[in-house]
Amino acid sequence: MTSPADLRYSKEHEWVRVSGDRAVIGITAHAAGELGDVVFVDLPAVGATLKQFAVFGAIESVKAVSDLFSPISGSVMARNEQLVSAPETVNVDPYGEGWLLEVALSNTEELAALLDAAGYDKLTA
Repeated sequence: MTSPADLRYSKEHEWVRVSGDRAVIGITAHAAGELGDVVFVDLPAVGATLKQFAVFGAIESVKAVSDLFSPISGSVMARNEQLVSAPETVNVDPYGEGWLLEVALSNTEELAALLDAAGYDKLTA
């Protein structure tokens, strides 16, 4: 599967879609596939501060519990409340309805530390 070209990726399998000074964060289709059926997502509260590559939550599947790592630093502006009642959305549509957080970016220069789609696809090949 080819990763969407409009996103940036962390080596920990999170993606970020930037629009101005805001960004949406999620997990990749590769990560969702490796996890299996997602049954619970633990996300930080609105207003929480994220640091690049630091743990911000957890995702639980029928196979395992995994930490979520922030690909960028910033302040949480919104969280995907749909995932409370339908965590499987992460498996069904990881790059769309399965998003995790919307963040106000605190340092756009951090994006340079992330992979582009080709780099991420090479990492997961």
